[in-house]
Amino acid sequence: MDNLSGICYIVGAMSLTPNLRPYPAPGDYVIAADRGFDSLLAYGVMPDLAVGDFDSLGHRPNHPNVIQLPAEKDDTDMVYALRKGLEMGYRRFILLGGVGGRLEHTLGNLQLLDWLTLHGAQGFLAGEKTIVTCVRDGACLTFPSTMSGYLSVFCNSGCAQGVTLANLKYPLQDYTLTGSFPLGVSNQFLDAPAQVSVREGSLLLIWEDKGDFYSLMPKLWVK
Repeated sequence: MDNLSGICYIVGAMSLTPNLRPYPAPGDYVIAADRGFDSLLAYGVMPDLAVGDFDSLGHRPNHPNVIQLPAEKDDTDMVYALRKGLEMGYRRFILLGGVGGRLEHTLGNLQLLDWLTLHGAQGFLAGEKTIVTCVRDGACLTFPSTMSGYLSVFCNSGCAQGVTLANLKYPLQDYTLTGSFPLGVSNQFLDAPAQVSVREGSLLLIWEDKGDFYSLMPKLWVK
């Protein structure tokens, strides 16, 4: 199945932040992960699929398309939802409700952004006024000149070679970032299109959501 141009939304438990309410377009797909089902209903959005063990939700959701998972499993509800989206052919993902709760789940969701790149996909993890994405192995992401505030760039693990940060307050050229030192924390956007690229390895990019995520997102998919 070819859903390369569509977006798969994976929604976990999240506070009601109007700026992050998903507005799925035709061809998009919305998966509620456990208590994300209640989050979506509170937004007035009906998911296409509900998955999870529903320990957080507390009951099996009243929905025609439910996959109930066992409580003891290797994959988190979020991982299972992502696997389902990949299986359906989606390569663009937005993960909502995966930041700011339990630290271990936040770290796990950050790792999933890198895992998606290994499957030829890209994900944005959005929540708690923060947006995160990942680029890997020859990818380049360009931010529009309207961006302001801080951008942090971290090596996921090991080392990332050939890192270039252009049109940012603290530029780098063909640099090697390591996962053991946070050199890329708290860079700043300038009034110019910023670029982040990496020749080999994986980078996490983190910036503040100023309520403009959905208007910026179409410009930030890695080609």
